[in-house]
Amino acid sequence: MNVTQITHHDLDGYGASTVAGALVPLAAVIHVPRYVDVGPVVETELKRLAKVAAPELLLVTDLGLEDVAVKFLRSFAALNRRRDPGTGHRLVVLDHHASSLDRLKAHDVAPSAENGPLTTFDLGDPNVAVLIDSTRSATRMAFEHRALYGAGPVDPAVESRLATLVGAVDAVDLWQKAVPAFRAGLVLDEAFWDNVSTLVPLGHPWHDRFVSALLLAVAGLIETGLSPAETERRIAAVRAEILDQFLADDPEDDRSLTTRMRAARVLARSRELFSPLSDGTLLSFGLDAGTFQRVSDLIMETGGAKRVANVQRTGSVSFRSNDESALTGARAFRGGGHRDAAGGKLPSGAAFSLADACAQVEPLLNPPAADPAASPFAALKDWKGQRG
Repeated sequence: MNVTQITHHDLDGYGASTVAGALVPLAAVIHVPRYVDVGPVVETELKRLAKVAAPELLLVTDLGLEDVAVKFLRSFAALNRRRDPGTGHRLVVLDHHASSLDRLKAHDVAPSAENGPLTTFDLGDPNVAVLIDSTRSATRMAFEHRALYGAGPVDPAVESRLATLVGAVDAVDLWQKAVPAFRAGLVLDEAFWDNVSTLVPLGHPWHDRFVSALLLAVAGLIETGLSPAETERRIAAVRAEILDQFLADDPEDDRSLTTRMRAARVLARSRELFSPLSDGTLLSFGLDAGTFQRVSDLIMETGGAKRVANVQRTGSVSFRSNDESALTGARAFRGGGHRDAAGGKLPSGAAFSLADACAQVEPLLNPPAADPAASPFAALKDWKGQRG
């Protein structure tokens, strides 16, 4: 069965996807950094599932069940009721936010069972499982409730490393400072935020593979008893080792370069990170400033485009060019800067995906030509000739 995971964009969210990815093959992982993005993400996924004939499993972790998410749960159950018997999709929700309990209660979704801090909710569909436990991180819930999404046994070494990861994430996410694993959790958290968007950014096919490999490798260092300082010093080497594995068969890889330089060359060839606009501008979404600078330069250097743009979730738009068109682009977004390096702001003030960014940037950067027939003076066309 095809498995898709929607999870939060923080250490606990990625911890949950690392656990799930080590236990079952994941077709896709969707990371949601802001609660305001939950609605568009779950609506898009619901529309996709409505068109899929074969049953799929959707695993939702660490998302927080605000009003829009509760509506999604009910919509998912309603979708299953419209499908043929035996073809219903499966939904597993593993959450640990106290606010989720409040919102479910406000929407009259009653608990079906309570086992200590663990509460299970009934949506009237046996294919839907909603579990909330405020005493456990989403990472630990994904580990302990693996049977709900079909996980089987794994290699004992992997099981041990996952357990170390779970303990560290659990301690830091729940801020259990007295637990010995808390310091290890802080190391994991620092490694996560230092690397989640700077080397292999969200949107690239390697993104989740890279972050999960990094988290598990750091968990392995923690298992050896290294101090936080010693672990930190090893992380740069771990990143390089992971990239060595990913690029083992790449004839264009140059190991004399830094890790980020090597990764940038891969990103510049990625079709997934960039979408071409009608004027040939390549648009990316959510790249950090350093990565965008390196990758855009490589794209233009190899003739991939003359202008490259990047949109952040906060709505800022950055342009780079080699034909002095960056400034022209930025002015369409009330911005400014240099002729080949400039920036502006989306009128809406935010974007939630590459597709959303394209939909907002295209009409402003390349406005459609005016329709002469729409002009209030169109009726006067050839009036003088008709009069004669």
